Amino acid sequence: MRVVFLIYILFSSLSFCKDSNVFDWIDSLPKPWKLTEKDFSSYLPIFKERFPDFHERIKAINLWRVGTPYGIFKLGEEKEPDTDPILRIDTSDCTVHVLTTLAFAQSIDWNSSREAMIDIHYKVNDSGKKEPTFKSRWHYTSDRILNHPQTVNITSRLLPRSKLEEVTIELNRKKDGSEFLDLDWTSNQNILFIPSEMIEQITMQDLPEVCGIAFVKRSYFSMGIVIAHEGYLIDRKYLIHASSKKEKTVKVEFSNYYFKESGPAFDGIMIYELRRKI
Repeated sequence: MRVVFLIYILFSSLSFCKDSNVFDWIDSLPKPWKLTEKDFSSYLPIFKERFPDFHERIKAINLWRVGTPYGIFKLGEEKEPDTDPILRIDTSDCTVHVLTTLAFAQSIDWNSSREAMIDIHYKVNDSGKKEPTFKSRWHYTSDRILNHPQTVNITSRLLPRSKLEEVTIELNRKKDGSEFLDLDWTSNQNILFIPSEMIEQITMQDLPEVCGIAFVKRSYFSMGIVIAHEGYLIDRKYLIHASSKKEKTVKVEFSNYYFKESGPAFDGIMIYELRRKI
């Protein structure tokens, strides 16, 4: 039995080293935010070859993008009222980081990434098509988590219902009755989240190795908003997110980020799986 155990430890160690070495390659690459669209595109087929598993590829692209300069509200429709580009690599905020990384992970060049981004970032119109417009954008992260086939809510799987908190809210409707964003759209939703005091009761092995995490802020409810921030949870331990405080995309330990000496940074979390377009 001792020999079998030692062999198990040896192979586990070799597997760990192999996995570590696979991701070490990323450190040799140029910084993606400094690349042209053409040069950036040239790396996407290499990522697909080196990381054939979809979720490992998401992890790899996440790691590559650590250090990206922070910039808020930097994506648009390339036309009025928001003339910013549909896709970019030079700057990012929290949601832009999540969505563009998901787009890059299922693409082989800039054009296919742009098409993937349109599919991820916009809702179907009355004609059954996805056309990039300000009003058809998935503006609300909680709405996207509940209803988008590529960001699938798994919050309720992680803890019993009695340990979750529920908010009934009309998204995009402020306390005074006006819309937060001029969308001619609101949505009544019942949203479950894991409150801060229950997070440490999550069995970490129940989490995917790579998943999305969204942070709930109760003070936002009066504005018709549930989620204040989002990012990627990697290896059930690390948060990779675009940080306004650090002014760049960073990799940090989730527990250190969330639980401060002064108290939790937010009021709870939602967790979602990442799926490629079928």
